[in-house]
Amino acid sequence: MTIRVLIADDHEIIRDGLKQIIAMQSDMAVVGEAANGHELLVLLRDTKAHVLLLDMSMPGKSGIALIQHIRSSYPTLPILVLSMYQESQYAVQAIRAGASGYVTKSTASSQLIDAIRQIAKGGTAIPQGVAEKLVKQMHQPTPTLPHTLLTPREFQIFQLLVEGHAINDIAQALALSNKTVSTHKANILEKMDIPTTAGLVYYALKQGLIHEAP
Repeated sequence: MTIRVLIADDHEIIRDGLKQIIAMQSDMAVVGEAANGHELLVLLRDTKAHVLLLDMSMPGKSGIALIQHIRSSYPTLPILVLSMYQESQYAVQAIRAGASGYVTKSTASSQLIDAIRQIAKGGTAIPQGVAEKLVKQMHQPTPTLPHTLLTPREFQIFQLLVEGHAINDIAQALALSNKTVSTHKANILEKMDIPTTAGLVYYALKQGLIHEAP
């Protein structure tokens, strides 16, 4: 059986690289590609696929919210998340939202191909550290951390804020108005009980959600 793969990533150069890697496999074929969440949802309605290779950060609907939407509408479609984020917290959230696997963009091509084959067979492709964290949380629930109170969209904006992106840039990247992003930011600060963006950055560093620049 040829594994039919859909690719969703907003960077054309990434999509082209993925297509080349997959084209080298005799048992795989790319059957569609999308550059944002809207394109992907349209594509899913008309294209039969065995695996969705999904970037975590795209314009419009993306990230955890998009995973949850796809899982609800296409419950049998395995999702392999391809992310720039190394931190296990992002992977844990993706798996909890319904993804079958999680790999980073620094992953070797051979590992990516193995992960696609694994989830196409109904398995999972979860890094060991992430799997251990999931098991630990199941058996030993940790105290609720402030960032876990955020909605998927708020968490996405939180990520961008602590990475240093301005309101205008976030609005453009997510296809939202500046006012909407500002409202989300205010809600984030209130929910987390942190008064400033600098405080969010400090919190993210302390929790290992981002790393200090060398």
